[in-house]
Amino acid sequence: MSVGSAQRPMRVAVIGVGVLGACVGWNLSRYGADVVFIDAGEPGEGVTNWSFSWVNASNKTARRSYFDLNVAGMAAHRELAETIGPDSWWHPGGHLRWADDPAAEAKFLKTAELLASWDYRVEVRTGDEARRHLEPALGVPGKTPVLFYPDEAWVHGRHLVGRLVGRAVESGAGRRSGTAVRHIGIATDGSVRTVTLSDGSRIDVDAVVNAAGPGASQVAGLVTRHLPMRREPGAITRIHCAQVPVHRAMHAPHIEIRPDGDTSMVLHSREIDALIDAGEEPAELARLLHESAQRVIPELGGSRIAQTRVAHRPIPADGFPSVGAMPSVPGYYEAVSHSGITLGPVIGRLLASEILTGKRDEMLADFRPERFSP
Repeated sequence: MSVGSAQRPMRVAVIGVGVLGACVGWNLSRYGADVVFIDAGEPGEGVTNWSFSWVNASNKTARRSYFDLNVAGMAAHRELAETIGPDSWWHPGGHLRWADDPAAEAKFLKTAELLASWDYRVEVRTGDEARRHLEPALGVPGKTPVLFYPDEAWVHGRHLVGRLVGRAVESGAGRRSGTAVRHIGIATDGSVRTVTLSDGSRIDVDAVVNAAGPGASQVAGLVTRHLPMRREPGAITRIHCAQVPVHRAMHAPHIEIRPDGDTSMVLHSREIDALIDAGEEPAELARLLHESAQRVIPELGGSRIAQTRVAHRPIPADGFPSVGAMPSVPGYYEAVSHSGITLGPVIGRLLASEILTGKRDEMLADFRPERFSP
């Protein structure tokens, strides 16, 4: 890959060091770019750390190109685990989903049929079979259909970000944490030339990557770019228990549950997210999540709530990723998406290639940033 002029490598500022920023920056660095990671907080501590972190394509059937991108993301995770080692971040083992009402159950089974027709692996088990072969601790009725997606996984996002940023820094990348971008300087030809930080320092660059998650629209505004974003807050609760009683991520009725280590679990619910705008306090959201989890896994009766955070999902207005160059501002690139956990490794690889070679991969054809241009 070409990385700038013959005199020096291309210098790229990656703004926002969640999973997308870390994946883009690591790929740029390993192909010879001079990368500086910039984050207003600490790498991996934002939305990446407060996400359900489920690697999947089974929930991405609204558009075939989006489904295919997520399937590629799953494959890229497996390749990444082989490249950098799985360590504590990569947790394959599949995903379970079931419902407690006939309408939802019929919808899930119909989706499973569609996915099977797209060659996506899915198995239909009963509650008894799921307990016997997969998760003995579940309180699911014996005859209830349970979907098992064996190729799905969960990721410890903060650990993955730490591993990628650490590798890049070892190779010479810079890191500026606890400081925000206040200005992006534009040359007379309209291209990006500098980044000024909140501490007053200025960095000369050839390109910037806007991977700022929920703050992406503000960063876009620094180059007079309008990036419309949805407002979708979500509550994540971590609970502590003596020993985690399940081995994989699952969507049970009214609650999403996954392990988060040997003594920690993550809880989330779209239904409970709906109470955020009604003014419910995080402590009450956490209590409701904890109660729902105990109905699914009775062993959690002795667990305790550890942390709860309401985070805003970084979702462009139409619900799909915004990835790639913005032709009107040479040197400005976006990596903004919900499902960043699933998509991070594949977007990181494809966008790094686009930045360094100028060639866009066809897999990103439907996700061009300029679709939001006036």
